[in-house]
Amino acid sequence: MAPSALSVALALLSVGGAASARFFSAFSSQSIRSSLTTRAASISSGCPAGGALSCASSSAKGTCCLEGSETGLLLQTQFWDAGSSSDSTGPTNSWTIHGLWPDACDGTFEENCDSSRDYTDISTLLTDQGGSSTLSFMNTYWKNLPSDGSDEELWEHEWATHGTCYSTLQVDCLPSGSPKGAEAVAFFETVVSLFQTLPTYEWLANAGITPSSSKTYTLSELNAAVESAWGFTPAFQCSSSTLDGVYYYFSLQGSVIDGTFNPRDTATDTTCPSSGIKYTPKSGTTSVSTTKTKTTTTKTKTTTSTTTTTTGPASAIPTRAMLVASSTGGILSLGTWSTQTLATMTLSGSSDGFTMTSSKGNCGVSGGVFACGSGVSSTTFTAVSSGGDLLLASGGSTAFSSDATPSGETVETVYTGSGHAEGYTLTITST
Repeated sequence: MAPSALSVALALLSVGGAASARFFSAFSSQSIRSSLTTRAASISSGCPAGGALSCASSSAKGTCCLEGSETGLLLQTQFWDAGSSSDSTGPTNSWTIHGLWPDACDGTFEENCDSSRDYTDISTLLTDQGGSSTLSFMNTYWKNLPSDGSDEELWEHEWATHGTCYSTLQVDCLPSGSPKGAEAVAFFETVVSLFQTLPTYEWLANAGITPSSSKTYTLSELNAAVESAWGFTPAFQCSSSTLDGVYYYFSLQGSVIDGTFNPRDTATDTTCPSSGIKYTPKSGTTSVSTTKTKTTTTKTKTTTSTTTTTTGPASAIPTRAMLVASSTGGILSLGTWSTQTLATMTLSGSSDGFTMTSSKGNCGVSGGVFACGSGVSSTTFTAVSSGGDLLLASGGSTAFSSDATPSGETVETVYTGSGHAEGYTLTITST
């Protein structure tokens, strides 16, 4: 299991100590708008846009629209549980959710802040308040180790231990007439939404880092893989030399309900060695279709807006189509972004999985770069329905980005993820 902390100006050693303490208590620039398109009961914080950023002040008090200095450092934590076949959990091709923790801006933290709101039966709470789709996702991606108890126990623990401490999730911050537990429902939906923007397995795999029973990796390789896609350094966690967790750090503008999560570099020491890191395959579990997300980026490292789309069963896709960028232009035959005449691609498969070629050859992703050509290895893509559009997805993410916007004869390299200056989605448009 794993947990930790972050701040604008914190001492790494002191944060590392807090992270270590939390590890053992756990169970014995882009900005991300965290809002599900189907948020239960359409809960809104009512907070104005452009509010203060958490941890911008070391003495700010928490309000309904600001996580103060005691809770202003947020981290989304993930598991890679690959123990014995009887204690390995979650999809073999995805990391799983641990939680979303509020730390103080100095790296310390509080837990279990309001026992009167230690809700149980989270499944019923979500179902009764319109969060069935969130619950369905949690049943696959928010898993407890069998040896530690049920998934419900983990969810209850994460809410009671961490969720009750957020100032923006206090009961008096909710809209009038909100049902009991609405703040917890909003918490779980935000955690799921944020997790869907952080596809650790995909980012590592795009850099050639996949689970192996024999191969080992260096810490610099792991960090570089995430940095190239996300733009910031995470904190990987190991048990001895075996990889088992990662922390992503954020400051928050507004409420946990619907605020903007601003990524930050890690402020705690990794618990992994510099080399010889084992990324052990999961056993006794199965792979799943990768999480489908829609990420619309309007400014890298400052205003990335991320929302989740719900996908249905596999459906037909056009056999010939252009890839049209959401901002301007689209994709040429070599896989570059341009405002020139777009290429017509040939697609083979269904929305659940298809290959694509241009007049230059196969289209694929290698090292986080999208390209088409005679020497390109074919990649299996998916298509995500969103607002009447069919969006191209690589590794389950519809986010693509480039270093600049093309114009005239200038073309730009296309990267998967939102780690570069100009972000966009690609609509599959039948020709």
